[in-house]
Amino acid sequence: MTLDTLPLGQEAVITAVGGKGALRLRLLDMGLIPKTAVLVEKVAPLGDPIELRVRGYALSLRKEDARNIAVEVKNV
Repeated sequence: MTLDTLPLGQEAVITAVGGKGALRLRLLDMGLIPKTAVLVEKVAPLGDPIELRVRGYALSLRKEDARNIAVEVKNV
């Protein structure tokens, strides 16, 4: 599953960060690294971007970029 398909209010753990070059580095610099917990907090009215809670801060990310991040749903 990728981050762009994660439902609102769902928590998951990042398993892999894809993309190439500057995009991948930018995602990693924002704290989106493997084994990090991420929560989808809000979705914009038209569905893009999404707001995530990662490492204690809010991060808005375009769905196009979120497609490069593989996640695994946390079992609660």
